[in-house]
Amino acid sequence: MAAQEPVLSDPAVCIRKADWLIAWNGAEGHVYRRDGDVAWVGDRLVHVGGPYRGPVEREISGAGCLVMPGVINIHCHPSQTPLFRGFVEEFGNPRLFYSGRQRFRQSFLADGPAQRAAARYGLAEMLAAGTTSIVDLSHAYEGWLDLLAESGLRVWAAPMFRSARWWTDTGQEIKYDWTADLGDAAFAEAKTVMDEADRHPCRRLSSLVSPAQVDTCTSDLLVASAVFARETGRPLHTHAAQSYAEFNGMARRNTRTPIEWLHDLGFLGDTTVLGHAVFTDAHPWLHWPTRRDLRLLAETGTTVAHCPTVFARDGTLLHSLSAYLAAGVRIALGTDTHPQNLLEEMRMAETLARVADGPSHAIDTARLFHAATIEAARVLGRSDLGRLATGAKADLVVCDVARPEMRPVRDPLRSLVYGAADRAVRDVFVDGRPVVTNGVVQTIDWPQAAERLEAEQARIAADIAALDGIAPLALPLRS
Repeated sequence: MAAQEPVLSDPAVCIRKADWLIAWNGAEGHVYRRDGDVAWVGDRLVHVGGPYRGPVEREISGAGCLVMPGVINIHCHPSQTPLFRGFVEEFGNPRLFYSGRQRFRQSFLADGPAQRAAARYGLAEMLAAGTTSIVDLSHAYEGWLDLLAESGLRVWAAPMFRSARWWTDTGQEIKYDWTADLGDAAFAEAKTVMDEADRHPCRRLSSLVSPAQVDTCTSDLLVASAVFARETGRPLHTHAAQSYAEFNGMARRNTRTPIEWLHDLGFLGDTTVLGHAVFTDAHPWLHWPTRRDLRLLAETGTTVAHCPTVFARDGTLLHSLSAYLAAGVRIALGTDTHPQNLLEEMRMAETLARVADGPSHAIDTARLFHAATIEAARVLGRSDLGRLATGAKADLVVCDVARPEMRPVRDPLRSLVYGAADRAVRDVFVDGRPVVTNGVVQTIDWPQAAERLEAEQARIAADIAALDGIAPLALPLRS
């Protein structure tokens, strides 16, 4: 159902005289404005800029504040990754390297109560860091959609499905356990969940078609997924080119890179998101003879979900973000792992891009903020998100620029990304409704969620005898 357009004579909520605004200025993109008002009626912005002259039902002082659009997390797994806190940040046994993380994940399996505890925590964490929209890549669990609605976030539910379970013993080769129907039943179940998300009465849930990984899905399932996504007008996602082992396995299986394989299947396109796409044929570790992958991504308009932290923890790096952008590849940002903090992920993305390219880097804060807002909104088909502009959704963040971590406030976006991050986030609104107030998440009791998450993690860990050998404590425990 189309949203009712706001009536300008209706009383608005108005932030008065914000010190700084990050406003959308059309072809120029995001720009700073000073001492401006932001007003909304219902769920839509009706004014961004100078003094607002219309009727007001509630005023919020903008003194000492930066007002900006909420950021969009294009790739996250809140029902899973919060459970891994304290385990996967590093591995004490260097022999385990890449496979150590996978061995941990293959033994540390979350059931329904653990998934719900993790998701409740992760959703609150994202709100507190100024995220207003997310793509939740999860295997559907009981109560999932209602929990997403309760959070107050705007969510694309992406119930993952696949033809095979995967695992690795060495980190050099991926093994598969193929289902008898090669994923048909899982796809059918995912379709039901997607329809339920689109019909949810909260009206903030949408859905996204997500065959789980390029190597765990048959070509038939990938093609059927792409056809279904385009017939129903939904965005499309899969994980691809995300590991050295996956690249080599797909090359052996298809005599092509994962990106080439997806291109030949007709999977790539301007509504397609690829999770990670780190190991393309341009990656220097692979010594692959061709250099086609970035061109194929650019020509098809495919978006890469760039999540640098999870790869940096394994000693892996996308080479290089500047090269992707120079080739015309669309980039959006996600967290994938914990912390679910897209502001910190922006910092990591720029820092690692500069490390990869040295003095030849061509990345900057403005391009990454664009990736975390406009580019993500574009691939999701939402020109009313990721921007402060009249007619856009009232999904916005108020940051306290008077905090010591934000000062001096010569450039508030840089202060936020490279200094304060979530500590400066004061208020968050989604559809014009407050979901964070004075730094406190309103829709989820985050401290209570943390207690429940800790209890669920301890319950699962207690049943895994070898866990301390896979991921020992950072320091020895002594009496």
